[in-house]
Amino acid sequence: MLSVITFLPLLVCALLLLLPRALSDRAYVRVWIVTAAVDLALVVALWTGFDPGEGMQYQQRVRWIPGAGVGYHVGVDGLSLPLVALTCLLFLAVAVYSLKERQRVRSYVCLFLFLQTVSLGLFVAQDLILFFVFFDLSIVGMFFVIAGWGHGERGRAAALKFFLYTFIGSLALLLGFIGLYLAAEPHTFDLVDLTRANPLAGRGAYAGLVLLAIGVGLAIKTPTVPFHTWLPPAHTDAPAAGSAILAGILLKMGAYGFVRIAMPLLPGSWRQYALVIVVVGAVSVVYGALVALAQTDFKRMIAYTSVNHMGYVVLAVGAAGTLAGTDAQARSLAVTGAVTQMVSHGLITGALFLLSGVLYDRGRTYAIDAYSGLAAHTPRFAGVTAVAAFASLGIPGFSGFIAEFQIFTGSLASRTVATAIALTGILLTAALFLRALRSMFLGVPRLPQSIPTGGISDLERTETVPTVTLLAVALVIGVVPRWLLDVIEPASRTVIELVAR
Repeated sequence: MLSVITFLPLLVCALLLLLPRALSDRAYVRVWIVTAAVDLALVVALWTGFDPGEGMQYQQRVRWIPGAGVGYHVGVDGLSLPLVALTCLLFLAVAVYSLKERQRVRSYVCLFLFLQTVSLGLFVAQDLILFFVFFDLSIVGMFFVIAGWGHGERGRAAALKFFLYTFIGSLALLLGFIGLYLAAEPHTFDLVDLTRANPLAGRGAYAGLVLLAIGVGLAIKTPTVPFHTWLPPAHTDAPAAGSAILAGILLKMGAYGFVRIAMPLLPGSWRQYALVIVVVGAVSVVYGALVALAQTDFKRMIAYTSVNHMGYVVLAVGAAGTLAGTDAQARSLAVTGAVTQMVSHGLITGALFLLSGVLYDRGRTYAIDAYSGLAAHTPRFAGVTAVAAFASLGIPGFSGFIAEFQIFTGSLASRTVATAIALTGILLTAALFLRALRSMFLGVPRLPQSIPTGGISDLERTETVPTVTLLAVALVIGVVPRWLLDVIEPASRTVIELVAR
């Protein structure tokens, strides 16, 4: 069933490419919506049959390149299942939002179907080379989305920068994977076998170099300071749907790699360099928020908040590697918060990027000072954007509060100073969103000259449904989080046990 969920979008993509160009633009998007809805329904069925206490489930293993120790091995546990569900939900939301797309629609739909398969494939992969293949293919898919449907020449330049940065990161990741393979006896790339063997235990500098290679590759994708500079132009010049997937799903590939690969496979090195990881996380939190506060471009501001929010994840996983001054429960809470933050960020920031696309569609600019008093013209748009902004800054009642509360509670005992510094990120995030909301939605009405004399239109149904749905799920998690946390917590305890070996 897991393979069906993973490859169904790719199969539909192939069928659309093979069929004659007989369908209308809207029909192609409707096929995508149906495919995404079926995939989400299959994941819901998977979730209902999932037993959180049983570890890795729905596994499938097939020999692929046996001479090199490479196999097709997939499965899900409490770390990956929430991200698989997030992927299917966010791609469905983006598909509905894309009903208004009119530019090369068949290619556009096929690219997103391809991206859905590689995203799902990465989260279910239990082999390092399989993980790497999907990791690399996601870079290719997003490159064409940004270059083909971004904002002209700037979009192509941003796509090239994105590709070069993240491809260099993937090469570093591959070097680290080969280092793990060479240390294992017998040689293998299988994640389950490597976790069991712990091949780099006591290997000192060699293990440190492997962690450095894997850490740099994952940090570029996450991204963390100082490897974040590809992110703002990629987000700003990508289409809104591409930005939503880039922030909501592709950034999670790096963060997920930390809890799936770096922590359990390199426990000794992770503990040794936990302070470095915590510092990188805290710096990313504060730096991302400060730079976001200085932005005059609404979409670029949201892009820098992603650096801030993913910094919380890095802080948490670093604190989870600190054994002194803490206990297993606190470390497990930090990892649970990190995974919850990945889900929360995907929902809320995905909605914010879709809303930024609405703004650009109306006024052809993201400049904050080009708008004023929008609430009088577009009350629905103003209301939904305000809700998304408050959800993003971690107000109680939404998923962001649940995630950040767990991260801070789990990290405070072992890394008090870094956690206290990271707490200021919440204040800065509140300031930047409140400034943008006051400037754009309140005051004397002012619109860009590019808007027709008739005025600016409010949210349409194809824009309201996906954004409100994503925020509604974030609200459900914020009010009744137990159904999600019950899945994540046992897997987090397992990771902590592996790190403490």
